[in-house]
Amino acid sequence: MIDSQEQFERFSLRAKPLLNKLYDRAKIQTILEKIFALVQDRLAASWDEDLNKWSENNVQLITYGDSIVSNGTENPLATLELFLEKYLNDTITGIHILPFSPYSSDDGFAVIDYLQVDPKLGDWEDIRRISKNFNLMMDLVINHVSSQHAWIEQFKQGKKPGCDYFVEVDPRINLSEVVRPRSTPLLTKIDTVEGEKYLWSTFSQDQIDVDFTNPDVLIEYIKILMFYVDVGAKFIRLDAVGFLWKRIGTPCIHLAETHYVIRLLRDILQAIDPSVALITETNVPNRENLSYFGNRNEAHMIYNFSLPPLLLNALLQGKSEHLKTWMMRMPPVPIGCAYFNFTASHDGIGMRPAEGLLAEDEYNVLLERMQEFGGKISWRSKPDGSESPYEVNISWFDAMKGTAKGEDEWQIQRFICSQTIMMALEGIPAFYIHSLLATPNHHEDVVKTGKNRAINRRKWNYQELETLLNAPDSPQSIVVKELSRRIKIRRRQKAFHPNATQYTLHPLNQSIFAFWRQSIYREQSIFCINNLSNRLQQLRLSDLNLYDTKDWYDLLSDRPIADIYGNILLKPYQCLWITNSDSD
Repeated sequence: MIDSQEQFERFSLRAKPLLNKLYDRAKIQTILEKIFALVQDRLAASWDEDLNKWSENNVQLITYGDSIVSNGTENPLATLELFLEKYLNDTITGIHILPFSPYSSDDGFAVIDYLQVDPKLGDWEDIRRISKNFNLMMDLVINHVSSQHAWIEQFKQGKKPGCDYFVEVDPRINLSEVVRPRSTPLLTKIDTVEGEKYLWSTFSQDQIDVDFTNPDVLIEYIKILMFYVDVGAKFIRLDAVGFLWKRIGTPCIHLAETHYVIRLLRDILQAIDPSVALITETNVPNRENLSYFGNRNEAHMIYNFSLPPLLLNALLQGKSEHLKTWMMRMPPVPIGCAYFNFTASHDGIGMRPAEGLLAEDEYNVLLERMQEFGGKISWRSKPDGSESPYEVNISWFDAMKGTAKGEDEWQIQRFICSQTIMMALEGIPAFYIHSLLATPNHHEDVVKTGKNRAINRRKWNYQELETLLNAPDSPQSIVVKELSRRIKIRRRQKAFHPNATQYTLHPLNQSIFAFWRQSIYREQSIFCINNLSNRLQQLRLSDLNLYDTKDWYDLLSDRPIADIYGNILLKPYQCLWITNSDSD
């Protein structure tokens, strides 16, 4: 039996070196004691790293709590649970419910109260029920709070603790070096009992950044983190974490202190529940994004942010060049870590992660076609005062309307191809609900809200959606049935374990994107072959080097490969998963 003093010393060995990097060393002992008092009663029996957090069986759904609403009396979270049980119970294994706390803007990311469920959505009992059947991912919106948060009111009144929780800046100071994700002002004027003050607000005037240089702010967020674990979260998503630490005279993104905070939060999770994974949300160029794995001591998972724009470009151009180049440069993930793969999100298709990865002419064509297909472009301010595209706002289904030459008749096939590629790549696949449901652009909400991101945040009426899902020829019915079928096949293959080997293949045909997955113990190989074009393409099987000691067949069509030295004619956007062994 380990006594409390031994536990404290053991915990200190993990936490103290990180706290020493963040705060005044004279205060470290007090900070340590405060943090230990929070975690002491929750300490796990073993603090060993859990290397079995995921398998090939993991498939995640991303949704708002009210992405589906009902004409009935049940609240949106109850409607979501009903939909999951009826249509996706044997398809997905996890669910990321986007922020569901009371909020004032940004569809949940301006949090008023972290410890409450928005009563318009439901209550904690709804969340707990969902978490019993699906691995729950929750957002820790860690960079900022709503301007209506209690801490802001305390700041206005000069009362503790809120009066010490924000980054106050003289508006005359030069902040031009700060990297911006938006074109809105960086500072927000707040009227207080002491007069006007200006607070740092990276994203909007309604989202006021908290000050992590104050250790009490860190402790507040540790409390929230532990509460989320208590209510059933198995994945904690650190929203906008790259902007966490501010130091004037620097870009104020990806600072070393930010990485130390992430390491500390990971260590705390390790101590209280090693099965919980930390995922960082950093919509930035690829190399910067990869840094959040640290030395396998920061995020357990990172979003594969470069995948959506590169995959979109590949399908627009009908060629694999840039997608292959990126894939070859992607390092295998560290032990105990994973990529989080997706094509669409609640925000948009981030363009910063494509910086330096696309040819300029193709980049420009992408932006032009997305606007032709009904999308919008959101912009960010650069230090030199210019603006550049930050993201494309469009539903992924409508992004698949055509190619660089314009719209065509292959939207559904192209869309399913994109999702099939995503779910076969190294990592954990995640489907935004409006991709899984083939939701088109929702222009009505853009007009209503004035927000570009509303284009891909439709609230489906459950009864209307059911009608479409039961109509055999609707895009929703076709897509849900076929993607569900492919997901179920995927979940049985050991070669699709998130950490299974992946190699880029180089067939002579540039319209074919091909890669090889091999299970961790080498009992299964899968050759993933994808026609990126709206034309028939010929694949020489000799390019794959299929060895002839075993029979090969395509998992998706369940057809044998009769001649491993012959040719296969691929239909437009056809995908093959050629394997020598079904893991089931």
